Amino acid sequence: MSRIALVTGGSRGIGEAISKALKAEGYTVAATYAGNDEKAAAFTEATGIKTYKWNVADYAASKEGIAKVEEDLGPIDVVVANAGITRDAPFHKMTPEQWNDVIDTNLTGVFNTVHPIWPGMRERGFGRIIVISSINGQKGQFAQVNYAATKAGDLGIVKSLAQEGAAKGITANAICPGYIATEMVMAVPEKVREKIIGMIPAGRLGEPEEIARCVTFLASDDASFINGSTISANGAQFFA
Repeated sequence: MSRIALVTGGSRGIGEAISKALKAEGYTVAATYAGNDEKAAAFTEATGIKTYKWNVADYAASKEGIAKVEEDLGPIDVVVANAGITRDAPFHKMTPEQWNDVIDTNLTGVFNTVHPIWPGMRERGFGRIIVISSINGQKGQFAQVNYAATKAGDLGIVKSLAQEGAAKGITANAICPGYIATEMVMAVPEKVREKIIGMIPAGRLGEPEEIARCVTFLASDDASFINGSTISANGAQFFA
C-alpha cells in the first residue's frame, strides 16, 4: 500500500512539481489549493492527482479538509507545507492587513496543516514533515519583512518539531529555494529577471523539479536520520 502525501498549494508552481514528483515515486498524493478552481481541475485532469480546496490560514477549514483527505485516501504519512503568499511593501508602507495576511498563511498555515495530522503520525510511529521556506527567510529581503519573518519562523517550527517527533519516527525538515523559474518569477520584466540571475553564481534560475527532488529525498526512508535540517537550493546565492 502506497504512502499518502499531502501537498498544500500543490496544483501550481513549485507545489505542482512536488505533487507530480511524489506521485512518480509511488505516493498517493492529495494537493490543496485556495482559489483557482479552473487550474485545479486542469491539474487533476492532467495528472490524476485529487485536489482539495481550503484556506490553510483557517484552522477549522484545514482540519475539516484533512479529515476529508484521510477519509478518501487514508492516513497522511507525508506533509509538504508549501502554500504561501506575498504582500510586498517597504516596511514604512506595510499595512497591518499585509502583515497579517502573510503571517496567517505562511506561518500559522503551517501550524494549521501539521497540527491535525501530528497525533496520527505519533500513534503510527512514522511521519515526514517538509516545509518549503525561502532564501529570503535566511537572509531577509527588501520590502518583504512580513514574508521573511514567516519563512524564518518556518525554520523554527521545523527545528522544534524535529526534536519532538524524532522518538516517534517523525522527521521535520525544511527546503529554502532561491529564485525558481515559476510562473510568478517568469512574469517579472526581463531586465529585472536578468538582474536576479546576475546575483546567482550558478548563472540561472532553479527549476521547480529541482526543489521537488529535494522533497522526494526527504520523504524517503533514505532520509530517516536527517531531522531538523534545512536544504538551501539556491545556486550558491546564499549560505546560511
